[in-house]
Amino acid sequence: MWNTFLGKRLKGCAFALKGAWLLLSTEASIQVQFVIAILVTIAGFYFNISATEWMFQIFAIGLIMSIEGLNTAAEEIADFVHPDFHNKIGFIKDIAAGAVFFAAVTAVIIGCIIYIPKL
Repeated sequence: MWNTFLGKRLKGCAFALKGAWLLLSTEASIQVQFVIAILVTIAGFYFNISATEWMFQIFAIGLIMSIEGLNTAAEEIADFVHPDFHNKIGFIKDIAAGAVFFAAVTAVIIGCIIYIPKL
């Protein structure tokens, strides 16, 4: 069963769910982002945001959580490959963190566009 097309997809989903759980249960940055996601979701219901605003908000949440997960993966790989400090590893980690920064700024801008007019 697990060697069929559908079985392989289900197995992949199981690995993805495990990875999402590992991120949420072990990484403080993901936990903070998850709490913020819950708060803005509550705000979305409170302010009765439009379907388009929901789409942008959900996109921003997914963007942040995804990039944060990739950043964590890059840091874990870098630490595994070279556990001691190395300038090149630091450079790689900084670039990954920079990607999170761009996603976070994008999410904040989307949040401001949605919520400032409602305040």
